[in-house]
Amino acid sequence: MLHDTAIHTSEMPDEWSIRAENWLSELGKLQKPKRLRERNSNSLILAGHGNSLRIENGALVIKQGFTHYPQKQESHRYFKGDLDLPRIIMLLDGSGSLSFDVLSWLAEQSVALVRLKSSGDVAIVASGNGFASDQAKIDWQRETLTCPIRHMAFAQQLIRDKLTNSLVTLVRHLPEHRDTDMAIARAERGIVELGQSLDDMQQVRAIEGECASLYFRAWRNLSLQWKTSKRYPVPESWLAYRGRSSVRECKPENRRATDPINAMLNYGYAVMHSKLQIKAIADGYSPLLGIMHRQKRTSASYILDMLEPERPRVDAAILDFVQSKTFTGADFVPRKDGACRLSPQLARVVAQLI
Repeated sequence: MLHDTAIHTSEMPDEWSIRAENWLSELGKLQKPKRLRERNSNSLILAGHGNSLRIENGALVIKQGFTHYPQKQESHRYFKGDLDLPRIIMLLDGSGSLSFDVLSWLAEQSVALVRLKSSGDVAIVASGNGFASDQAKIDWQRETLTCPIRHMAFAQQLIRDKLTNSLVTLVRHLPEHRDTDMAIARAERGIVELGQSLDDMQQVRAIEGECASLYFRAWRNLSLQWKTSKRYPVPESWLAYRGRSSVRECKPENRRATDPINAMLNYGYAVMHSKLQIKAIADGYSPLLGIMHRQKRTSASYILDMLEPERPRVDAAILDFVQSKTFTGADFVPRKDGACRLSPQLARVVAQLI
């Protein structure tokens, strides 16, 4: 564990509260100004315990949950047709209540409701526009999935777009290093290879896998800035980025983040996943008809397809954020299973970044 021998009696006993207020002020800086007669483009992000959404005299009344003490409770009141009404309300884990009347009100006002788990997984996405399927678009999904030629062309273009965006992230958002140069060279070569005729999907996945391996290897040269304290010590494994895979998993998976950067990435991907799902449903696509990803009845596999080229853009936002801020152990919550979770107010900031 990392300790600070210089901090003794002067250390504030309520660092959790101090850091929460710090991230609350940061959240305010991320809010985009609304133009005259323009609908609010900012998402309303709720966190903590005791969130409340209810209808009073035809208006939606929202009370923000508590994440630390002392804390002044935030509240919002929106009327029908209100230009300040957000298009998306996002619930980040926590607890609270809402009524059936709230769900009807949100649907009527085309407000989407999203709930994310503390792990960064999407729990549910309720599109405010409902699901009005476009038969032509669903037919396109099915035909692209079942036709080998169209299936291959779709996958090659999808990963080419992903690698193109990853090049921007590597060049603009990572420090110069030999590992970064190697990742750039492999991504450029991968784009060329994916523009050629390939025989099967395994070749596409092999190219993607090799590029991803070098891409995240370049991240290992990142160094986060930490303010250390005795009350909130920082594990050694958090000091440098080791890779996208969780150190607790036998397989190369990353669903259970064990370090701050991967925890933030999981949250960022979940936010982007929910936004893409809302758009896909509104546009008339079926979120279940995945083309490159495996189709599961309970999985929005088409949204996973759409997420691939957006991942490097999420990465860029997280990279800029972690390289410009100083963190403390109070910003993250280590669980008994080794997983790393974001503190509620930091989670709100990360969600707002995307």
